[in-house]
Amino acid sequence: MPPLVRLLAKRLGTSLIVLVGVSILIFAIARVIPGDPARIALGPNATTEAVAALRERLHLNESVVTQYGYFVSDLLHGDLGVSLYTNRPVTTDIGDFLPATLELVIVSGLMMVLLGVPLGIISARYRGSWVDHTARFLTLLGVSAPSFVWAVILMLIFAYFIHIFPIAGRVSDSITVQPVTGFMLIDTLIHGNIEAFGDAIWHIILPAFALALSGIGQAARLVRSNMVETYDKPYIEMAEAYGFPERKIARKYAFRPSMIPSLTIIGLDFAAMLGNAFLVEAVYAWPGLSRYGVAVILRKDLNAIVGTVLIISAMFLIVNLVVDLLVSIINPRIRLSQRAS
Repeated sequence: MPPLVRLLAKRLGTSLIVLVGVSILIFAIARVIPGDPARIALGPNATTEAVAALRERLHLNESVVTQYGYFVSDLLHGDLGVSLYTNRPVTTDIGDFLPATLELVIVSGLMMVLLGVPLGIISARYRGSWVDHTARFLTLLGVSAPSFVWAVILMLIFAYFIHIFPIAGRVSDSITVQPVTGFMLIDTLIHGNIEAFGDAIWHIILPAFALALSGIGQAARLVRSNMVETYDKPYIEMAEAYGFPERKIARKYAFRPSMIPSLTIIGLDFAAMLGNAFLVEAVYAWPGLSRYGVAVILRKDLNAIVGTVLIISAMFLIVNLVVDLLVSIINPRIRLSQRAS
């Protein structure tokens, strides 16, 4: 079996075990949160009979083990139950809200890589100079506050005081886009609506940058640290002694080895954006899965809570899997170790 296929099979098996563990954990935690889901769903004016009937329908009178058995049985048939918050199937809610969050996270991830990695390379290349000190100050500023704090700060500066960017939503109220994929940037291009595409970009820049700021700082600091360490290696000194261009040394001989340890952390930061998006989406009224998750937690919507957490966990595991494959492609020693095992 090829090493990459063996690595993929091993990681998929581990991911499946993790998902099962997450489902058991979140299923148990959701049921010990104070409050009666049936009473919360029906409201304080509901009759005792109506609440009892809903509890019976949701199997809340059964043991937690029995409830989990019903959940697994439904899950194997692709059914996550009905949300008490929206009165729709949870799978439908996830299908409607997930694309908005994925679009936000993907744009944020692109910002993190396209801004953080070059900043780290420049900082390492001009280490000890004013360029390095300025870059290190900016990266420290980026990681000094969580994403939701930057979300509020950026909104106050660029949306409230300067009026450059819109405050909330994915597009302006005057623009209507018929959903196809759920990704606003893609749907506007499918319909050939360039005006709506530009408006969608203008709406996503601020929340995406707020979500990416911490990752940008982290990526830049990691790349700089690893490249500075690589610059002290003998083969770098030999390349400099032979008169290789500084740009070639930085790009080919210092950057690529430095990316191997950095890539794993950058991947984890990208996956963590799915969780950090909760409060950013709330600040910018972004209609995504993270905002939906906050709403269902506050209403103790058991089916929606478990479904939302499982989807976010699955996304996290997928990102880790992709990162592992990329690292194994960049680093031949990992492929050789897989062949040896």
